[in-house]
Amino acid sequence: MRNGRFVRAAIVAVMVSGAAMAQLAAPAREIAIYPGVAPGSETWNWSERLVNSASGMPMAQNVVKPVLLYYPAPKGSATGTAMIVAPGGGFRNLMMSYEGVDVAKRMNQEGVDAFILKYRLTYTDPNAPAQAAGGRASAAAGPQTGQNVREMAGADGQQAVRWLRQHAAEFGVRPDRIGMIGYSAGGAVTLSAVTGPADGRPSFAAAIYAAGAGTAQPPADGAPPLFIAVAADDQAVGYQGSLDLFSAWRKANVPVELHVFQMGAHGFAKKGGGADHYLDRLEEWMRVSGWLAKP
Repeated sequence: MRNGRFVRAAIVAVMVSGAAMAQLAAPAREIAIYPGVAPGSETWNWSERLVNSASGMPMAQNVVKPVLLYYPAPKGSATGTAMIVAPGGGFRNLMMSYEGVDVAKRMNQEGVDAFILKYRLTYTDPNAPAQAAGGRASAAAGPQTGQNVREMAGADGQQAVRWLRQHAAEFGVRPDRIGMIGYSAGGAVTLSAVTGPADGRPSFAAAIYAAGAGTAQPPADGAPPLFIAVAADDQAVGYQGSLDLFSAWRKANVPVELHVFQMGAHGFAKKGGGADHYLDRLEEWMRVSGWLAKP
């Protein structure tokens, strides 16, 4: 979102203890998506870190090495479908619980192998004061001066799809059944993959309160089916971009489903309405579209 309005609350940059991170189920495997250093980050010499938000949510910061965290579905219920999960966080953080591991585990329940994407982020100085809500996620100054980290994150999304499609047989998934779901900034990463080169384009995708949704246009050489969800009271990215995204897919005659929930706010943080059950709606869409059928 422009002006960094993805960030919903002030962030307390406190290092997370091992006990705090224990709330996240460990992946079966961590997979580097590039054969070496990710292009453009050759001089990035800082370390990734794990922190807690002010509300206690675990987040990743300062990601240098893009990876996929593999959460396999039970073998007996596996459908051959995979879902890459791109958490949000304003291109400064990755919300690793409710936009990451929680989603991966829900996908597993439906027989879908999940791969959480940790894409590259704008550098956060561990010694700097906590960034307030509305702080701009920019690399205009500091060690990433002159670099467009948002574009690099989008390239990581494309590479994640490309890598997984090339290695699909290794995980027992079908190369034509690789989906991607993204939240807020992760939604922008997902749409970069959706509208990018065909070899890095998912078979289907879900854009959840996605940043920059209104500017995405379906590629003429094969736009994937799309699921869209947003809240009408989202004060960060708003809902109009999601409406525009839906309209663009409809005009292109590509399958698309849109849910605008009356309440939920950004991050679907306001509970009590339909947004609480958006994953139920996603599951229904995936089922009717054939993505949950066993091969």
